[in-house]
Amino acid sequence: MKLLQFMKKDHTTLGVQTAYGICDLERTAAQFHSEVPTDMIALMESGSFGLNRIRELLEQAEAFHKAAPFFWPASDVHFAPCVTHPEKILCVGLNYKSHAAEAKMEVPETPVLFSKFNNALASHGEQISIPKGAQKIDYEAELVVVMGRKARDVAPDEALSYVFGYTVGNDLSARELQFRTGQWLLGKSLDGFAPVGPYLVTADELANPDELNIECRVNGGLRQSANTNEMIFNCATLISYASQYMTLQPGDILFTGTPEGVIMGYPESEQVWLRPGDEIEVSIERIGTLKNWLR
Repeated sequence: MKLLQFMKKDHTTLGVQTAYGICDLERTAAQFHSEVPTDMIALMESGSFGLNRIRELLEQAEAFHKAAPFFWPASDVHFAPCVTHPEKILCVGLNYKSHAAEAKMEVPETPVLFSKFNNALASHGEQISIPKGAQKIDYEAELVVVMGRKARDVAPDEALSYVFGYTVGNDLSARELQFRTGQWLLGKSLDGFAPVGPYLVTADELANPDELNIECRVNGGLRQSANTNEMIFNCATLISYASQYMTLQPGDILFTGTPEGVIMGYPESEQVWLRPGDEIEVSIERIGTLKNWLR
């Protein structure tokens, strides 16, 4: 199932991408006098029961799709981040050997974890402001894992069973702020510097997250092209490792690292940093394309 959250008047609500367009679950449930979760965290907490209720509701809506406006074109939807209030946004640095090489850093022996805050979340289609004092703005195309169950000290062979789904992310970075000190946080957690979406594909439809093509384009030009099978630490290893030291909660987000092709990896004479007006697209097969603009 391809889920999303979108803005509706004064609140965020839950939708599903279907062959007929985006299904507004809140409106559809009211029409059929049904009850379904209408935000992503509530859906996660409901477990398989909530997903099954949505499937039943979709069958009803699709049977009457020509008679009632249950579906919207994606172009008419104001997307929100697919998870809006995660307890944690964890990120993994240097998780592709090719990226570690272009960054001139050692290949890590254990996952390199850092964090972003909720202020960094942004949605598909959102314009992201470059703040004053930040000039070396870079993109990082990444597969993002969204946790669905509380996970503490889980084994690698069980880790994926704790995942609710997967989405597309762009770990935007202000490089001069990232490396101003030994801590990367400042350059990683600027407002809007963690766009995710547009869709969250549930784990039952994506059994193997470690075999997905991933690309990044800037103004239509290809910048990154790789496969998640090139990650040093796969999704299960990352979840297991993090869960040994902190409890992962439903809705927690894990950016899994970026492949080579970032601006920082270019020779200094060829580094042209992102600027206002640039369009950045991150695509992952079977999930979708996340598009943002800078201003």
